[in-house]
Amino acid sequence: MTLWIYALITGLSPSVVRSAIMITIFIAAKTFAKNKNGYNTLAFAAFCQLIYNPFLIWDVGFQLSYISVFGLIYLQPKIYKWLYVKNKWINKVWELIALSLSAQLVTFPLCIYYFHQFPVYFLLGNLFISIPLIIIMILGIAILIPFVDKLSPVFEWVIVSTNQILKWIADLPYSTLSSVWINLPELILLSLALGFFVYALAKYNKLLILISLLIFIFYQSMIAYDDYKAINQKKIIFFTLRKNYAGAFIQGRKAILITDLHEDDKNFQFFIKPSLEQSQINEINFISLKRDTTLKNFILKDKQIIFDDYRMLLLDESLNYKNLQTQGSFSSIWITGNIKFKLEKLPKEIKYKNIIIDATNRDYKIEAFKTFAENIKATPHILKKNPAYLVQLTK
Repeated sequence: MTLWIYALITGLSPSVVRSAIMITIFIAAKTFAKNKNGYNTLAFAAFCQLIYNPFLIWDVGFQLSYISVFGLIYLQPKIYKWLYVKNKWINKVWELIALSLSAQLVTFPLCIYYFHQFPVYFLLGNLFISIPLIIIMILGIAILIPFVDKLSPVFEWVIVSTNQILKWIADLPYSTLSSVWINLPELILLSLALGFFVYALAKYNKLLILISLLIFIFYQSMIAYDDYKAINQKKIIFFTLRKNYAGAFIQGRKAILITDLHEDDKNFQFFIKPSLEQSQINEINFISLKRDTTLKNFILKDKQIIFDDYRMLLLDESLNYKNLQTQGSFSSIWITGNIKFKLEKLPKEIKYKNIIIDATNRDYKIEAFKTFAENIKATPHILKKNPAYLVQLTK
């Protein structure tokens, strides 16, 4: 009962529910003197959760939780047998190392796929957290009891100190391999290669090692092809933001980012930077729409943007209550700055197919611009509360 009360207090996340079900089964099996099979227990716990909510199978926490426990059940005993340690305390440390290695090894592909990074010092962090974690769990339950809640300051100190040390570990040089992006086929290949390799080592099977190596070579060839595409890519991304504007003009591994955000802004960190990292960009040049800029293959001048063969007309607040003296053919028009310029006053000599409306415009004006675009049979791309707009220029 105490176990499920604790699970309820912690929010019944997939990993907590999995632990509660498994421990309950183990306790029941021990009570009735039945054999306990870790694989069956794990499968039954997953079955119970998926019966309740089948869509949990797509939950990242659910996947990592069950795969890591499978690694502990299957791999930990095998890794532990690599070394025989006589000293009791050193043996305990080796047990923890084997535990950490087995869990990290089986979750490695998913960590790369979902989080695009891998902790280099995971052994150091896992060894450190093992002792404070037990203290935190015991104190967390204890302070719920009347009079024992006097220990709350101690509980807080343990949590704060643990977080500070973990942060220190995370800030060590080369603590994380980051910006590692793989797609679903690459995830499957990496998982298969790793799975065959681990099983081959467990069974001492040379053929499986060869199969693992061949799969890994195929995986590396796909990674190499991704690098080739990144080097030769040419595209424009107009990002979806709440109140700001941002457009990335990408050629190879370099990007010219037109935005009113700065590098430390949370909107850039959460909405723009990950996308540029996925495109394998290693150089970003920040510029503003307020200033004319001329760079290689890029010109921002006189309310026009030219990127390779892509021409764009810029309509911003500087045109309020003014007439536009421009003509020519454009790939698109970019409307920004909540302008008061009437689109009906656009010279008929201007030709365009797309209208891009960013989030700096208010909702009622966005609707008006959208209606105007539909009336003249141009395609409106509204960036506010809609997906980003991608223009592929690679031939």
